[in-house]
Amino acid sequence: VQLQASGGGLVQAGGSLRLSCAASGRTFSRYHMGWFRLAPGKEREFVAAIRNVGSTYHADSVMGRFTISRDDAKNTLYLQMNSLKPEDTAVYYCAAGSNWPSVVSYEYDYWGQGTQVTVSS
Repeated sequence: VQLQASGGGLVQAGGSLRLSCAASGRTFSRYHMGWFRLAPGKEREFVAAIRNVGSTYHADSVMGRFTISRDDAKNTLYLQMNSLKPEDTAVYYCAAGSNWPSVVSYEYDYWGQGTQVTVSS
């Protein structure tokens, strides 16, 4: 499966963004999907994951602010980000994998190219 993330941008603290990840192929619904982020000088960080049957898991750092969802009819993964903070600034990546639950990047098999999110204070 090929993935393409979009929706990033520059937003003020407290604002919202919705990231999208468009998937090619007819097998999107079989995969568990995840969002990760990479900030300068930091390691790649797990953000959220959604199982192929819909259950979700969010990192503590984004719990209550971010929501992962998927629309299998549109082959699209989403990340709704509310109450954004400057520390959320990072490149956000979507990924597809077969293991559940998984919060580690090496368990995901396919990756999108990333979309930049910048939150100003």
